[in-house]
Amino acid sequence: MKASSEKTRNFFQDVYDIVRLVPKGRVTSYGAVARYLGTGMSARMVGWAMNAAHTEKDIPAHRVVNSKGLLTGKHHFKSPNAMQRALEKEGVKIEKDKVRDFENRFWNPAKELL
Repeated sequence: MKASSEKTRNFFQDVYDIVRLVPKGRVTSYGAVARYLGTGMSARMVGWAMNAAHTEKDIPAHRVVNSKGLLTGKHHFKSPNAMQRALEKEGVKIEKDKVRDFENRFWNPAKELL
């Protein structure tokens, strides 16, 4: 059982390392992080890592959205509006729980971290 929890911990740390690199004013997706880590089918695990991110410092979990730019993780923040407020503070426009101009705001680690 310990090996499994170590693998999860290592995966979460890998996710956190990537998410820390997302620049202010940009967003990435759960799937993009998973693909970069070589586990394209693990977008849900990236979501679990973001949900657990409150135990780590300096992880900009608000910059991780779903593949369509929706703020699907907003309910895991201290308030339902905290994710949107954090993004808007960085200049990201949100409309109906979705990143406006998502294509131009999207930060793809596979392209940005060559």
